[in-house]
Amino acid sequence: MRAGYSAKRYSRRYNRFMADDSTGKHFEKLVDIMSRLRGPDGCPWDKEQDFNSLKPMLVEEVYEVLEAIDLQDFDAVAEELGDLLLHVVFQAQLGKEQGTFDINTVIQKICDKLIRRHPHVFGNQSAGTAAEVIKSWEAIKAQEKAEKLNQRTPEQRSLLEGIPTKLPAIHEAHQISARAARVGFDWPDIEGIFEKLQEEVRELKEVIAEDASDLKRDRLEDEIGDLFFVIVNIARYLKIDSEAALKRANRKFKSRFQYMEGELARQGKKIEQTNLDEMETLWQQAKSENLTP
Repeated sequence: MRAGYSAKRYSRRYNRFMADDSTGKHFEKLVDIMSRLRGPDGCPWDKEQDFNSLKPMLVEEVYEVLEAIDLQDFDAVAEELGDLLLHVVFQAQLGKEQGTFDINTVIQKICDKLIRRHPHVFGNQSAGTAAEVIKSWEAIKAQEKAEKLNQRTPEQRSLLEGIPTKLPAIHEAHQISARAARVGFDWPDIEGIFEKLQEEVRELKEVIAEDASDLKRDRLEDEIGDLFFVIVNIARYLKIDSEAALKRANRKFKSRFQYMEGELARQGKKIEQTNLDEMETLWQQAKSENLTP
Protein backbone atom coordinates (compact mmCIF):
# COMPACT_ATOMS: atom_id res chain seq x y z
CA MET A 1 0.00 0.00 0.00
CA ARG A 2 2.81 2.36 0.91
CA ALA A 3 4.62 1.64 -2.37
CA GLY A 4 1.45 2.27 -4.36
CA TYR A 5 0.83 5.55 -2.60
CA SER A 6 4.43 6.56 -3.13
CA ALA A 7 4.24 5.80 -6.86
CA LYS A 8 1.01 7.76 -7.18
CA ARG A 9 2.45 10.73 -5.32
CA TYR A 10 5.58 10.54 -7.47
CA SER A 11 3.46 10.51 -10.63
CA ARG A 12 1.71 13.71 -9.53
CA ARG A 13 5.07 15.27 -8.78
CA TYR A 14 6.33 14.22 -12.24
CA ASN A 15 3.33 15.81 -13.92
CA ARG A 16 3.94 19.07 -12.05
CA PHE A 17 7.55 19.01 -13.21
CA MET A 18 6.62 18.47 -16.85
CA ALA A 19 3.93 21.15 -16.79
CA ASP A 20 6.77 23.65 -16.44
CA ASP A 21 8.51 23.49 -19.82
CA SER A 22 11.67 25.29 -18.69
CA THR A 23 15.04 23.65 -19.26
CA GLY A 24 15.84 23.95 -15.57
CA LYS A 25 12.76 22.01 -14.51
CA HIS A 26 13.43 19.27 -17.04
CA PHE A 27 16.98 18.95 -15.78
CA GLU A 28 15.85 18.96 -12.15
CA LYS A 29 13.45 16.15 -13.02
CA LEU A 30 16.28 14.02 -14.42
CA VAL A 31 18.40 14.61 -11.31
CA ASP A 32 15.40 13.76 -9.14
CA ILE A 33 14.77 10.51 -11.04
CA MET A 34 18.41 9.48 -10.66
CA SER A 35 18.31 10.21 -6.93
CA ARG A 36 15.19 8.07 -6.58
CA LEU A 37 16.70 5.19 -8.58
CA ARG A 38 19.64 5.18 -6.16
CA GLY A 39 17.42 5.65 -3.09
CA PRO A 40 16.23 3.08 -0.52
CA ASP A 41 13.15 2.18 -2.59
CA GLY A 42 14.98 2.50 -5.90
CA CYS A 43 16.21 0.09 -8.55
CA PRO A 44 18.44 -2.82 -7.40
CA TRP A 45 20.58 -2.58 -10.55
CA ASP A 46 21.11 1.18 -10.29
CA LYS A 47 22.00 0.87 -6.60
CA GLU A 48 24.73 -1.70 -7.41
CA GLN A 49 26.60 0.54 -9.85
CA ASP A 50 29.78 2.48 -9.13
CA PHE A 51 32.19 4.69 -11.10
CA ASN A 52 34.06 1.73 -12.58
CA SER A 53 31.05 -0.39 -13.49
CA LEU A 54 29.57 2.48 -15.50
CA LYS A 55 32.71 3.15 -17.58
CA PRO A 56 32.08 0.60 -20.38
CA MET A 57 28.48 1.79 -20.77
CA LEU A 58 29.57 5.43 -20.82
CA VAL A 59 31.96 4.73 -23.70
CA GLU A 60 29.25 2.77 -25.52
CA GLU A 61 26.82 5.69 -25.22
CA VAL A 62 29.36 8.06 -26.77
CA TYR A 63 29.73 5.78 -29.79
CA GLU A 64 25.97 5.47 -30.14
CA VAL A 65 25.72 9.26 -30.29
CA LEU A 66 28.41 9.33 -32.99
CA GLU A 67 26.63 6.63 -35.00
CA ALA A 68 23.33 8.53 -34.86
CA ILE A 69 25.11 11.68 -36.07
CA ASP A 70 26.78 9.75 -38.92
CA LEU A 71 23.36 8.41 -39.97
CA GLN A 72 21.87 11.95 -39.75
CA ASP A 73 19.07 10.41 -37.64
CA PHE A 74 18.36 13.40 -35.43
CA ASP A 75 15.57 11.74 -33.49
CA ALA A 76 18.13 9.11 -32.53
CA VAL A 77 20.71 11.84 -31.82
CA ALA A 78 18.33 13.39 -29.28
CA GLU A 79 17.65 10.00 -27.68
CA GLU A 80 21.32 9.01 -27.51
CA LEU A 81 22.34 12.40 -26.12
CA GLY A 82 19.72 11.81 -23.43
CA ASP A 83 21.36 8.48 -22.58
CA LEU A 84 24.73 10.22 -22.42
CA LEU A 85 23.32 12.97 -20.19
CA LEU A 86 21.94 10.28 -17.90
CA HIS A 87 25.50 9.02 -17.38
CA VAL A 88 26.66 12.51 -16.41
CA VAL A 89 23.85 12.75 -13.85
CA PHE A 90 24.50 9.17 -12.68
CA GLN A 91 28.20 9.87 -12.06
CA ALA A 92 27.32 13.11 -10.27
CA GLN A 93 24.88 11.24 -8.03
CA LEU A 94 27.66 8.81 -7.09
CA GLY A 95 29.92 11.76 -6.28
CA LYS A 96 27.19 13.33 -4.13
CA GLU A 97 26.71 10.10 -2.19
CA GLN A 98 30.40 9.87 -1.31
CA GLY A 99 30.68 13.58 -0.61
CA THR A 100 33.25 14.43 -3.30
CA PHE A 101 31.16 16.44 -5.81
CA ASP A 102 27.62 16.80 -7.12
CA ILE A 103 25.88 17.89 -10.30
CA ASN A 104 26.13 21.56 -9.26
CA THR A 105 29.91 21.16 -9.03
CA VAL A 106 29.98 19.66 -12.53
CA ILE A 107 27.89 22.48 -14.00
CA GLN A 108 29.83 25.20 -12.18
CA LYS A 109 33.17 23.84 -13.38
CA ILE A 110 32.15 23.80 -17.04
CA CYS A 111 30.54 27.26 -16.77
CA ASP A 112 33.70 28.68 -15.20
CA LYS A 113 35.86 27.03 -17.85
CA LEU A 114 33.77 28.31 -20.76
CA ILE A 115 33.81 31.87 -19.43
CA ARG A 116 37.53 31.70 -18.65
CA ARG A 117 38.45 30.33 -22.07
CA HIS A 118 36.26 32.74 -24.05
CA PRO A 119 37.69 36.15 -23.08
CA HIS A 120 36.69 37.40 -26.55
CA VAL A 121 33.03 36.88 -25.53
CA PHE A 122 33.02 37.42 -21.76
CA GLY A 123 36.09 39.66 -21.44
CA ASN A 124 37.96 42.42 -23.22
CA GLN A 125 39.90 40.38 -25.79
CA SER A 126 38.93 40.08 -29.46
CA ALA A 127 38.94 37.15 -31.86
CA GLY A 128 37.61 37.55 -35.37
CA THR A 129 38.24 34.05 -36.72
CA ALA A 130 37.97 30.47 -35.53
CA ALA A 131 41.76 30.14 -35.83
CA GLU A 132 42.23 33.05 -33.42
CA VAL A 133 39.77 31.45 -30.99
CA ILE A 134 41.68 28.16 -31.06
CA LYS A 135 44.99 29.96 -30.53
CA SER A 136 43.57 31.84 -27.53
CA TRP A 137 41.96 28.67 -26.13
CA GLU A 138 45.23 26.75 -26.34
CA ALA A 139 47.18 29.60 -24.73
CA ILE A 140 44.76 29.79 -21.79
CA LYS A 141 44.72 26.01 -21.48
CA ALA A 142 48.53 25.92 -21.45
CA GLN A 143 48.62 28.62 -18.76
CA GLU A 144 46.15 26.66 -16.62
CA LYS A 145 48.22 23.52 -17.03
CA ALA A 146 51.43 25.38 -16.17
CA GLU A 147 49.84 26.65 -12.97
CA LYS A 148 48.87 23.10 -11.99
CA LEU A 149 52.38 21.84 -12.71
CA ASN A 150 54.08 24.75 -10.98
CA GLN A 151 54.96 22.72 -7.90
CA ARG A 152 56.42 19.81 -9.86
CA THR A 153 60.03 19.44 -10.99
CA PRO A 154 60.89 19.75 -14.71
CA GLU A 155 61.69 16.02 -14.77
CA GLN A 156 58.12 15.23 -13.71
CA ARG A 157 56.50 17.32 -16.43
CA SER A 158 55.60 16.29 -19.96
CA LEU A 159 53.88 17.89 -22.91
CA LEU A 160 52.03 14.60 -23.38
CA GLU A 161 50.43 14.66 -19.95
CA GLY A 162 46.65 14.73 -19.84
CA ILE A 163 46.04 12.56 -22.91
CA PRO A 164 43.65 9.87 -21.63
CA THR A 165 45.11 6.39 -21.96
CA LYS A 166 41.58 5.01 -22.41
CA LEU A 167 41.10 6.81 -25.72
CA PRO A 168 40.73 4.62 -28.82
CA ALA A 169 44.28 3.96 -30.04
CA ILE A 170 43.86 5.91 -33.29
CA HIS A 171 42.54 8.98 -31.48
CA GLU A 172 45.30 8.71 -28.88
CA ALA A 173 47.92 8.55 -31.65
CA HIS A 174 46.47 11.71 -33.20
CA GLN A 175 46.59 13.54 -29.85
CA ILE A 176 50.16 12.43 -29.11
CA SER A 177 51.52 13.43 -32.52
CA ALA A 178 49.59 16.72 -32.48
CA ARG A 179 51.10 17.64 -29.11
CA ALA A 180 54.61 16.82 -30.35
CA ALA A 181 54.02 18.86 -33.51
CA ARG A 182 53.25 21.96 -31.41
CA VAL A 183 56.91 22.20 -30.40
CA GLY A 184 58.20 21.49 -33.92
CA PHE A 185 58.72 17.73 -33.58
CA ASP A 186 57.07 17.02 -36.92
CA TRP A 187 57.86 16.39 -40.57
CA PRO A 188 58.51 19.59 -42.57
CA ASP A 189 56.18 18.40 -45.34
CA ILE A 190 53.89 15.49 -46.18
CA GLU A 191 56.50 13.88 -48.46
CA GLY A 192 58.59 13.16 -45.38
CA ILE A 193 55.67 11.29 -43.84
CA PHE A 194 55.20 9.21 -47.01
CA GLU A 195 58.90 8.32 -46.93
CA LYS A 196 58.44 7.22 -43.32
CA LEU A 197 55.42 5.17 -44.38
CA GLN A 198 57.48 3.31 -47.00
CA GLU A 199 60.21 2.74 -44.41
CA GLU A 200 57.69 1.18 -42.00
CA VAL A 201 56.26 -1.01 -44.77
CA ARG A 202 59.77 -2.28 -45.57
CA GLU A 203 60.47 -3.02 -41.90
CA LEU A 204 57.23 -4.97 -41.56
CA LYS A 205 58.05 -7.00 -44.65
CA GLU A 206 61.52 -7.74 -43.25
CA VAL A 207 60.09 -9.09 -40.00
CA ILE A 208 57.62 -11.26 -41.92
CA ALA A 209 60.39 -12.57 -44.20
CA GLU A 210 62.74 -13.50 -41.34
CA ASP A 211 60.91 -16.68 -40.43
CA ALA A 212 57.47 -17.21 -41.90
CA SER A 213 56.93 -20.33 -39.80
CA ASP A 214 57.56 -18.67 -36.45
CA LEU A 215 56.63 -15.01 -36.59
CA LYS A 216 57.44 -13.01 -33.51
CA ARG A 217 54.15 -11.58 -32.28
CA ASP A 218 55.68 -8.69 -30.32
CA ARG A 219 57.82 -7.57 -33.25
CA LEU A 220 54.87 -7.81 -35.62
CA GLU A 221 52.75 -5.72 -33.26
CA ASP A 222 55.56 -3.16 -33.05
CA GLU A 223 55.86 -2.82 -36.81
CA ILE A 224 52.12 -2.80 -37.50
CA GLY A 225 51.69 -0.25 -34.72
CA ASP A 226 54.38 1.94 -36.29
CA LEU A 227 52.55 1.67 -39.61
CA PHE A 228 49.26 2.78 -38.04
CA PHE A 229 51.00 5.67 -36.27
CA VAL A 230 52.45 7.01 -39.51
CA ILE A 231 49.07 6.75 -41.28
CA VAL A 232 47.44 8.69 -38.45
CA ASN A 233 50.11 11.37 -38.92
CA ILE A 234 49.29 11.60 -42.63
CA ALA A 235 45.64 12.18 -41.70
CA ARG A 236 46.60 14.74 -39.04
CA TYR A 237 48.83 16.60 -41.51
CA LEU A 238 45.89 16.76 -43.94
CA LYS A 239 43.53 17.84 -41.13
CA ILE A 240 41.48 14.67 -41.49
CA ASP A 241 39.95 12.86 -38.50
CA SER A 242 41.53 9.39 -38.65
CA GLU A 243 38.71 7.76 -36.71
CA ALA A 244 36.06 9.26 -39.00
CA ALA A 245 38.06 8.26 -42.10
CA LEU A 246 38.37 4.65 -40.94
CA LYS A 247 34.69 4.54 -39.98
CA ARG A 248 33.86 5.78 -43.48
CA ALA A 249 36.05 3.07 -45.00
CA ASN A 250 34.32 0.47 -42.83
CA ARG A 251 30.87 1.60 -43.98
CA LYS A 252 32.04 1.64 -47.61
CA PHE A 253 33.39 -1.90 -47.38
CA LYS A 254 30.22 -3.07 -45.63
CA SER A 255 27.92 -1.56 -48.27
CA ARG A 256 29.93 -3.10 -51.13
CA PHE A 257 30.12 -6.49 -49.46
CA GLN A 258 26.37 -6.45 -48.83
CA TYR A 259 25.84 -5.50 -52.49
CA MET A 260 27.76 -8.66 -53.48
CA GLU A 261 25.65 -10.77 -51.14
CA GLY A 262 22.45 -9.28 -52.56
CA GLU A 263 23.47 -9.88 -56.18
CA LEU A 264 24.45 -13.47 -55.41
CA ALA A 265 21.17 -14.07 -53.56
CA ARG A 266 19.28 -12.92 -56.67
CA GLN A 267 21.22 -15.56 -58.59
CA GLY A 268 20.29 -18.18 -56.03
CA LYS A 269 23.87 -18.42 -54.75
CA LYS A 270 25.55 -18.01 -51.40
CA ILE A 271 28.79 -16.10 -51.03
CA GLU A 272 30.43 -19.18 -49.51
CA GLN A 273 29.83 -20.99 -52.81
CA THR A 274 31.40 -18.23 -54.94
CA ASN A 275 35.00 -18.16 -56.11
CA LEU A 276 37.26 -15.15 -55.76
CA ASP A 277 37.04 -14.15 -59.45
CA GLU A 278 33.25 -13.92 -59.26
CA MET A 279 33.44 -11.94 -56.04
CA GLU A 280 35.96 -9.54 -57.58
CA THR A 281 33.64 -8.94 -60.55
CA LEU A 282 30.75 -8.16 -58.21
CA TRP A 283 33.02 -5.97 -56.08
CA GLN A 284 33.92 -3.88 -59.13
CA GLN A 285 30.21 -3.59 -59.94
CA ALA A 286 29.57 -2.36 -56.42
CA LYS A 287 32.34 0.25 -56.86
CA SER A 288 30.84 1.40 -60.14
CA GLU A 289 27.46 1.86 -58.42
CA ASN A 290 29.22 4.49 -56.27
CA LEU A 291 27.37 3.36 -53.15
CA THR A 292 27.27 6.02 -50.44
CA PRO A 293 29.08 4.85 -47.28
